[in-house]
Amino acid sequence: MTSLYQILMLILDIATFFIFAHFIMSWLISFQVLNLRQPLVAQIWDGLTRLLEPLYAPVRRILPQMGGLDLAPLVVLVGIYAIEIVLRNNAAAFL
Repeated sequence: MTSLYQILMLILDIATFFIFAHFIMSWLISFQVLNLRQPLVAQIWDGLTRLLEPLYAPVRRILPQMGGLDLAPLVVLVGIYAIEIVLRNNAAAFL
């Protein structure tokens, strides 16, 4: 059962990495450091967006409109951290 705990934590860590990569990439695209006309950048951006949109969409429906500010990644990160805390506090159940 310890392996189940480790797998769950790994999945949450990978999701956190993807969210941070998407967040940083969005800023680099906004400030025109990265160009979406480059095929590799466009493929990475499209892949991250397709991967994370199922997590962001329900949060965006709940959150009020904030103009150009998207708080969905922040809310999803807080949710991931909350799940990690619950898993760590209940790690004994996996032993």
